[in-house]
Amino acid sequence: MVIQNNTIEPGQNVVLKLSVGRLPSDTKVYMNVHVFRSMEEGPTLLLMGGVHGDEINGIEIVRRTLAMRWFEGLQRGSVVVVPLVNMQGFNSFSRDALDGKDVNRSFPGSANGSMAARLAYIFNKHILPVIDFGVDFHTGGNGNYNYPQVRYAPTDPKSKGLATAFGAHYIVTSKFIPKSLRKAAFDHGKPIIVYEGGENLRFDQLSIDHGLAGIRRVMHLKGMLSDEVPAPEPCIPIRKSAWVRAERPGIFRWLKQSGETVKAGDKLAVINDPYGMDEIAVIAKKAGHIIGHNNMPVVGMGDALFHIGQ
Repeated sequence: MVIQNNTIEPGQNVVLKLSVGRLPSDTKVYMNVHVFRSMEEGPTLLLMGGVHGDEINGIEIVRRTLAMRWFEGLQRGSVVVVPLVNMQGFNSFSRDALDGKDVNRSFPGSANGSMAARLAYIFNKHILPVIDFGVDFHTGGNGNYNYPQVRYAPTDPKSKGLATAFGAHYIVTSKFIPKSLRKAAFDHGKPIIVYEGGENLRFDQLSIDHGLAGIRRVMHLKGMLSDEVPAPEPCIPIRKSAWVRAERPGIFRWLKQSGETVKAGDKLAVINDPYGMDEIAVIAKKAGHIIGHNNMPVVGMGDALFHIGQ
């Protein structure tokens, strides 16, 4: 296996520092890539977090796999681990890179572009060619909580098999987003599923536990682990989804939350004005499962409140 001119032999465990660029202060920027290779031939798994720098649960899930030394006794194959892709966003508590651009909308990237484009280029040029499949860990953004769920593209049957093996509570059909990592990986012929759990800038132990269990199930499926793995809870397939949005601004108090089933006409929340004069109910227009909800106490007109999946 060769990654950016670094050769990793069977049986080796190494940490690579891939050069990304420099900051205006002339500080060099590197991407830390951990590589674990078994002596036995087999598939190569990619685990990655922090494409969005403020999505801490995903970073923590991947970090824990390293801290617990999960990959030092691989039965077969290799694992490439990138706990933190967007280190600038992480340092500034931001979703985006320092240039204000979204790394996950910058693929395939450019060696001479913005920092987001350079990060995407490193992945597209040096990481995606050496892997066989992967899991990209995310959370909800901007105060939105996502109940543990794994997303796959309906046009990619390989990713559906991975999503099923991962075994999150919800398995969500999600089309490719242009210029995303998942679309770039598909163009390479490499299936990648996206795990979503919790919200940005906040730990959620339920989401972390589900993410760790899912990794072990996927590795067991591919023969990379020989020990027993957690049995998945019943998975609920989500074929389509839509957001219930605020019909007025004000103080948002939810009565239902992610993980619950609702019927059409159910009262999901109330929105009050800040002066104690008005209150309106937020009503479910369709039956379904709440796969995500807004945790912000103050909402504006049209803000997304509940993500309902059918």
